[in-house]
Amino acid sequence: MLPAAARLTKPQEFRLVVRRGRRIGRSRLVVHVLGPDQARDLGPHHTGEALPEAEAKTAPTRNSDVSTRVGFVVSKAVGTAVVRHRVTRRLRHLMRDLLPALPAGTLVVVRALPPAAGASSRELGADLDVALRKLRVLSPDVPATGSR
Repeated sequence: MLPAAARLTKPQEFRLVVRRGRRIGRSRLVVHVLGPDQARDLGPHHTGEALPEAEAKTAPTRNSDVSTRVGFVVSKAVGTAVVRHRVTRRLRHLMRDLLPALPAGTLVVVRALPPAAGASSRELGADLDVALRKLRVLSPDVPATGSR
């Protein structure tokens, strides 16, 4: 289980990561990442446009002590409630093991695609590893989660 401090919970937080972060797609999932420098630098005058008040409140400030936080999106297209919860549990377990390896303050949203329903934990772990390494959030010296 992910600790409460490591979870994205508000819709505004998910929206912020998906809209402002980088993303990479794999066959079974899409990973969106907002790095600590990007999250810290977001403010009302970052791009010349003002962030909505709700998003501005969730954007970490330079003085705040922020932790790495993760959120999951598993839509009904993935399967029934039982299947969706199974996929979410697997992803949550995999990300829990990766949290210490991610830079502090990183915000991550993992969106499961329909093929994730039939994937094993090893396959999901391999997809997560490849995505996070391509996004340059996970260093090459961290062991792969797909091999655990």
